[in-house]
Amino acid sequence: MIRPMISVTSVLALCAGPALAQDMNFNRIASFMVAENTPDAEETSAEIISVTEDGMTLVYSDSPAEVIGFIDVTDPANPTAAGVFAMPGGEPTAVAVHGMTVYAGENTSESFVEPSGILHAIDATSRDVLASCDLGGQPDSVAVAPDGSFVAVAIENERDEDLGDGRVPQMPAGFVAIVPTTEGGLDCDGMISADLTGLADVAPEDPEPEFVAVNGENEIVVTLQENNHMVVLAADGTVLSHFSAGEVTLEGVDTEEEGALVFDRTITVPREPDSVAWIDDTHFATANEGDMDGGSRGWTIFSQDGDVIHESGVSFEHAIIQIGHYPEERSGNKGVEPESATFDVFNGTPYLFIGSERGSVVGVYNVTDPANPVLEQLLPSGIGPEGYVTIPERNLLISANETDDAGPRAHVMIFEYQDAPAVYPHLTSAGMDALTGWGAISGQVMAEDGTIYAVSDSFYGMQPTIFHIDVSETPARIVEAIRVTREGQPAQLMDMEGIALDGEGGFWIASEGRSDRLVPHAIYHVGGDGAIEDYIALPNELLAVEVRFGFEGIARVDDMLYVAVQREWRDDPENHAKVLGYNLETEEWSVIHYPLTPAETGWVGLSEIVAHDGHLYFIERDNQFENAATKQITRVALDQMEMVALGETPNVLAPEMVVDLLPYLTSTGGYVLDKVEGLAIAADGTMWASTDNDGVDDHSGETMFFAIAPM
Repeated sequence: MIRPMISVTSVLALCAGPALAQDMNFNRIASFMVAENTPDAEETSAEIISVTEDGMTLVYSDSPAEVIGFIDVTDPANPTAAGVFAMPGGEPTAVAVHGMTVYAGENTSESFVEPSGILHAIDATSRDVLASCDLGGQPDSVAVAPDGSFVAVAIENERDEDLGDGRVPQMPAGFVAIVPTTEGGLDCDGMISADLTGLADVAPEDPEPEFVAVNGENEIVVTLQENNHMVVLAADGTVLSHFSAGEVTLEGVDTEEEGALVFDRTITVPREPDSVAWIDDTHFATANEGDMDGGSRGWTIFSQDGDVIHESGVSFEHAIIQIGHYPEERSGNKGVEPESATFDVFNGTPYLFIGSERGSVVGVYNVTDPANPVLEQLLPSGIGPEGYVTIPERNLLISANETDDAGPRAHVMIFEYQDAPAVYPHLTSAGMDALTGWGAISGQVMAEDGTIYAVSDSFYGMQPTIFHIDVSETPARIVEAIRVTREGQPAQLMDMEGIALDGEGGFWIASEGRSDRLVPHAIYHVGGDGAIEDYIALPNELLAVEVRFGFEGIARVDDMLYVAVQREWRDDPENHAKVLGYNLETEEWSVIHYPLTPAETGWVGLSEIVAHDGHLYFIERDNQFENAATKQITRVALDQMEMVALGETPNVLAPEMVVDLLPYLTSTGGYVLDKVEGLAIAADGTMWASTDNDGVDDHSGETMFFAIAPM
């Protein structure tokens, strides 16, 4: 058995991106699956997150499980479950911690027209309830004054989105509750209800406060997302200033969900900000998620008097596009949807962290000059990041991710500010003449000059593309996007899963079929310009037994094309997948069986085949995340490829395991990504493997693209 001769540290070095202008960078060091705290819950979520004063315990709201969760981060690289606090009678909407006291908003509303809620003060150590206040409405965001003197709560009294086209006004109106604190917890009798009606241009009678933040002068900034308005309050509830959040014109956006990445539209939309964070006592930043009418796909720095100090425009979304995290399925809505804004100072540098809910990315901005922020990093989060908390005294940034999918569960991710290169992204299209989106990378092939060609799969079915990648730079860079065409038009009805060189400047491409959608399994001959020149259809013997789990890779050895079939077809024994052969000279098909590793959970299949140095290399993988067991590169010698004609009993290969990929897939601190689908091997034996990010559809968007040193 051949083992990988490379350490995890070496993997990080191979994947590392440049440190840009700074020596310090944030890198993910761990992730925590929220279900570890609530293993019996059908659904879990990590939404708003905070931390105890000693920096050792994370506290998050989990609305589906109706608990407040705790995570021990004494060793931040190895977070552990620290239990939960079950809400007495409703769902938690937000948490904030001051000292060792947790302030949690609980939604107890019976209906949209009869909203209600409670603010609890909970001892983080004993988990005892210290005090509870009736808020008189449905709470959303919770913030504690820096000096601990009061708690501000956004009483949203949210609207019914199924009523009146989901628009405001829908009474009763929201407000901000300001609750003084005491040594025993809360002074409920001293609670102030700050009236916000009559301020906004949009539905002034029905303000819906979304998020609150408190500065060092105990001033409260409030976003009215649906009203597209900002309000600044004094600690006694007096309105100090208010103004419209305004609108922004964006050039170069995708507004159609058509299975292609086309950034050629111009739109003018209201900002409709969600979260807000003070960056000093007179300026704050908003994440402009949008809601009823807008969403500017970016973020803004305002003065508290309403002056726009900085507007990101499309720059944030464009940066996300370049690293393959653009959610094409959200193009008709709000694009990357910036939802969270968090500020803190690390090692003397003021940073603003902007979270993209749909791109599952956090942008790290140096805001030393608030008028000219600098994007220093984009970090990969779990699916649907909702809240962030910083622990600068421990050099930690924490992301809470709310989406609990049938694949990966909801996670909390931990990043450390290090004197080290930036590990992410692994692949980017930055530097190309035109803005180029990408994603769903599948099969790969190494060119003679050491560059790689990779194909995108059917997620971008209206824009099938071969990406040309320069791996001599770190991160690797897409330098050319070759659109695959049929008679001059995008070659639709293709699911490109494998690519091989034809030896004449063109390519052989394996396309996985879906007979239920009238998409055939086929091999296409494509010129260097992307034009389809010919194709090879399956013979009747194969059409009679094929299923949707078809072609997943292709390799060429002289006149023979080898095609890896992902899983068993109807005539295959259990746990045996076909490897098909097609002789370009004789036009004859042949077959041999690959014995798949039996699945512990889910299924196991082939996802790539590559020819190198007298061998065929395969990627064999299961479809699991936290239960992953089989993610590996195997190989067989070409002289083992004793193919037989279709209809004869196939021989069975005896593959040897070359590389266990699981250590590589966990080397950057995240959960295991299920789809390892690309492999290319250089002349010196260096392997380049990649993962498919499913076009950022119910996926974190993360693409791993990493080197494995020669054996």
